Parts: sequence; C-alpha cells; structure tokens
Amino acid sequence: MKKYDATILVVEADEYERAFMERAFRQLGVKGPVQLLSSGDEAIAYMKGEGRYADRQKYAYPSFVLTALRMPHGDGFSVLAFLKRNPEWAVIPTVVLSGSASHAEVKKAYRLGASSYHRKPVGQDDFLKLLSILHQYWMTCEVPEVDDAGKQLPTHGEDSIGEGSADPAATSRSKPS
Repeated sequence: MKKYDATILVVEADEYERAFMERAFRQLGVKGPVQLLSSGDEAIAYMKGEGRYADRQKYAYPSFVLTALRMPHGDGFSVLAFLKRNPEWAVIPTVVLSGSASHAEVKKAYRLGASSYHRKPVGQDDFLKLLSILHQYWMTCEVPEVDDAGKQLPTHGEDSIGEGSADPAATSRSKPS
C-alpha cells in the first residue's frame, strides 16, 4: 500500500548534502518526515528502533531510504547487507546515491539488494532533478505494508503466493488441447 506521509531516510556523511536533500524534498512538496543520518551504523540503529530511535511515533520506520556508500562508522554497503539479512525489512526501496561509478561497487550494491544505484550529480539543479525523479517514482510504487517496527505484515487469502492460487502456466499445460 502507498504511504503518502512516507518517512524518507537520508544516510549521508556530508552535512551539506544531507541539508541539501532535505531542502530539496521540501521543495518537491514532501510533507512527511525526512530523517537525516550520518552513517550506516546510525541507519541500522534507526531501522532496528534502538536507542534514541526506539520511539516509533517520532522515528517512524522509513518508507524510502537514500544512502551514500562511503561513510565512516558503517558504510552504505552495511545498510544494504543489514536489509538483505532481514528479509522482513528488505521490502523498503533502498537507493544508493554515490560519487563513484565503480563497476565493482555498482555490482556489489545490487547484489546486496539496492533498488537502484545513481551517481550523484555535480550541480545542484541536476541533483534536484534526480531527487525529484526518484521521489515521484517511488511514491507511485506499491510496497508491502509494514508494522510500526518496519516488519512486513503477513498476507492472507488469494493474494498470498502459493495460497489458493494455481500457477496459470502449469494449469494450461495440464489441460488437453
């Protein structure tokens, strides 16, 4: 289900870029929370609801994550690896924004479950345009519902894969012509 009051989690070591992204999202009409964090370790604590992030009224589980890769105290790869190890939380769209176009880093990010990988634009106008595109795209996507802790809610009935539904291809193959 879409969440129009979605919480955006920005994980970026550079204070200027974090502030720029928050201003950009506000310019784009984002009314929901934009949480700004400076490291992968902090992002993982946020997603787990640990320490200062335990209050889910104040620190709602994010609906969308933008993460840099190279940061002290836990990089963006650690954020992606954490989500991959926790499939109930891995449903969240996670976008990498990096200054690097290294083929090895791009490949590693996707292997760890990144939804997309973008090289950070150099100019502010281009950066704003990219954030606008990303926001518009992800806010139109349907994503699984999660509880306050960010864990995916179970599905029931006909919508559940493997529950009450047949494989149409298998059914058509088994019918005589």
